[in-house]
Amino acid sequence: MLQEIERIAAFDDHGQGGNPAGVWIGAALPPAATMAAIARDVGFSETAFAAPEGEGWRVRYFSPASEVPFCGHATIALGAALARRYGAGRFALTLNAAAITVEGRQDGARLQAALQSPPTQSRPAPAALVDAALALFGYGRADLDPRMPPACIHAGADHLLLALSSRAALARMDYVLAAGRALMQAHGLVTIVLAWAEHDQLFHTRNAFASGGVLEDPATGAATAALAGYLRDLGWSHGGRIEVVQGEDMGMRSLITADFGNDIGGPVRVSGSARML
Repeated sequence: MLQEIERIAAFDDHGQGGNPAGVWIGAALPPAATMAAIARDVGFSETAFAAPEGEGWRVRYFSPASEVPFCGHATIALGAALARRYGAGRFALTLNAAAITVEGRQDGARLQAALQSPPTQSRPAPAALVDAALALFGYGRADLDPRMPPACIHAGADHLLLALSSRAALARMDYVLAAGRALMQAHGLVTIVLAWAEHDQLFHTRNAFASGGVLEDPATGAATAALAGYLRDLGWSHGGRIEVVQGEDMGMRSLITADFGNDIGGPVRVSGSARML
């Protein structure tokens, strides 16, 4: 089954960078233990598994260390893979705890995809969690951007958001994987998002994914959707769209676009390009 995996980098920057994902498409999903083993062998931060169900597709996501309820970059990769197989279209996806869609199309050699996220929500992060996360990364309260208070954010998966006051602080991100995994597991977090606002509609982010056994992801669509929902909840001047640059400090620059309206809790459209590996 490992030979059936397609390897696709999602949210690439004009043919470079992006976040590699594995995509497996078959007649029926394998047992969970088999999917977990395949994801470990693939070694990417996420592998998406999809099989026909009703009018759409049943989808599950596995990292090398755990199953994840929703993964944006693997969904973009899946949308690209479905478009290559079945032509341009919108595909209904049933996840473990949500129903979403992904669109995919191929423009010559370029693949484009867009997902409609699960509903979003956000709430202020508990002070103890913020202190623990700051200590994990070696930051202090002075490194935070007061315009965007720390928050627990959600769009199909749970994340902690720490908005930083400078690009230099973002570039300093570092932590011990085992300590990060313990913190995320203790608080039910899939990732911790570090963000810096270059301006109201352009953000630079880094994403710690220790819960999945990965130090850092170069592109994270689920966290971008959750960030967009948080900005909407906050009353940020988003203008209905934000763009995110991620992975730059890893040498894997990735570009993510999020489009969303003003309805609190509504889904977010996350889009980008993809390339075959």
